[in-house]
Parts: sequence; C-alpha cells; structure tokens
Amino acid sequence: MLQIVLEKPGHFIAVDGPEPVLKPGEALVRVHRIGVCGTDLHAFAGRQPYFSYPRILGHELGVEVIDAGSEPHGLAVGDRCSVEPYINCGHCIACRRGKPNCCTTLNVMGVHSNGGMRPLFAVPARKLHRSKKLGYEELALVETLGIGAHAVERAEMRREDFVLVIGAGPIGLSVIQFALVTGATVAVMDVSETRLAFCRDQLGVKHTVTAGDGAMERIKQIGGGDLPTIVMDATGSPKSMAGTFEIVAHGGRIVFVGLVQADIAFNDPNFHRREITLCASRNAPPGTFREIIALVEAGKIDTRPWITHRFALAETPVVFPRDIAGNPAVLKAMIEVQ
Repeated sequence: MLQIVLEKPGHFIAVDGPEPVLKPGEALVRVHRIGVCGTDLHAFAGRQPYFSYPRILGHELGVEVIDAGSEPHGLAVGDRCSVEPYINCGHCIACRRGKPNCCTTLNVMGVHSNGGMRPLFAVPARKLHRSKKLGYEELALVETLGIGAHAVERAEMRREDFVLVIGAGPIGLSVIQFALVTGATVAVMDVSETRLAFCRDQLGVKHTVTAGDGAMERIKQIGGGDLPTIVMDATGSPKSMAGTFEIVAHGGRIVFVGLVQADIAFNDPNFHRREITLCASRNAPPGTFREIIALVEAGKIDTRPWITHRFALAETPVVFPRDIAGNPAVLKAMIEVQ
C-alpha cells in the first residue's frame, strides 16, 4: 500500500507499507481527501514543535468507513466522515474538565503519530464525525474550521466587540468565518493584498488593513478612534505576536491561534496598564466538529473557494516541494486519493 513519508525536513518519499490491522475500538477508513495544513508546511520546513521524523503527515481528512470495527459508535460501512485527529487519554485533569483538545498526553495524528497520507487508515471510531450531505473536500476542511471556531470561543467574542484578525492564511480564514457569525466588527490585517482581496470578495469582510506603515492609523479609523477589544493572531510570526500587545485596547483580549517554535516577549508595565487578557487556543473539542458539520450542511459556511491547488497523493514527493512549500499563491492545497 502506498504511503507518503516525510523522511526528514524537505524530503518526502513514497514507500510500500502494510495495510492496517484494526485494534478494538478502531474503524478502517479509506482516505479520499487530505488538506495540507500549516502544520504540514512547518514540518516540511523543519520548524514544527512536538515533531519527529520520519512521519506520515495528514490530519485534515475526508474519509469513507470501510469497516466500522468492534465498537462502531453508530457508524456504518459507506459513511462519509471528518476525522477528529486528537487522541486524548480521557483521565488527565484537562480531559476530566471537558478540555480533551489540550490533554496532557495529547497525540495528534500526522504530528505525534502517523497520519492519513495513505489510502487506508485505522482510526478510533469515536473520532469519526459523519455527514450524509457533505463531500470529502468539505469534510477534510472541518478540522481547519475547528481551529478557528475554538479560537473564537476562547476570545469570548460578542457583537459589541471590535475584532482584529492578523493573518489571512487558512487558519486566519477559519477564525474570520466564526468571528463574522458573532456580528462583531471584524477587520483583517495581512501583508498580502491578494489575501485581503479574498477576504473582501469571498468572505464579505468590510474592513481590511495592509500590514506596515499606516496600519495603526487605519485600525483606529475602523474602530472610530479605538483600538480592537480583541486581537486574534494567526500568523505564527514571533514579531507579529509580540506586536499584538501594542495593538489591543485597554481591557482587551489577545488570542494566539498560530503556533511558533520561539519565545514571545512583552513589556510587563504595558501588559498591566492595559489589563490585557492573553489566551492560547489549541485544536478543538469534539462537540465543535459536530457543530461545524451542521453549519456547513446548512450552507452557513462554505470553504470550497479556499482551495487553490489540487494534486494526487502519489505526486506529493514532487509537487509538494515544487509547487506548494513556500508558494505565496497557495491558500489551501488539497490532496486527492483515488
């Protein structure tokens, strides 16, 4: 069976691997679509925390149930599902308090253990979320949407908030989708005019800001003279993340959605003077997957315009380094598995 393995930073290989053998509680799925995530790009570049090589990537997955296993959790052969790729222990303090997304021993498929860049894959049945309406590409993007949905939950966003989302890559887009649903005033800042145009034209964002000179004045203009009450940083850039402490309003909240392998420093007197609340956001809980599937089924969220590049699984060792990694034109790449 074909497997695509990231052998070391910058180098994928295609190998012949064994077909999976089901353990109790697992289901056998056929992988149809794999979304390329920022995590995959960071791993390819050698900049992903909590990562070791070699590794089979792939955690944004649209799959078909082939064998529901011994504990099917309501699944049936032929079900189309999104995969919740976060394997939690169920008994640590985070799991006991209803936060399995930040389990103390969290194992993320495609990051800490092998993922879905292969035709067949064994997955805990409880981590499969089915839909009778959605296609495999839509299901593959549910995990990305979950990152944004949970980040908005962490922000405790309300209609009266002025929200600045920094970074309009796929993670930033997922944040924007759910920020708009709250009815808050939403502005998006990025260095790319193309991505800002996408936010305006495809997502209906009314306020965009080009990062750099004049950005602060533009932000205050949008806020009627006030700074944002909530700043969501989805860049994964230490400089951008550190800069959020100067952009947020007094009494405001910062949510770091992007992840970077670096220390972030801030001025403590400024932090206290503004009484800033700083939050991290990691992954998404199971209920969020089900809520997102319902929203997409209802037509309230459409991720299909995000996909700018498609290629076949077998082409990954050539296409990924040539056309995807480091390419600013890539908004979202989708791998097709036949």
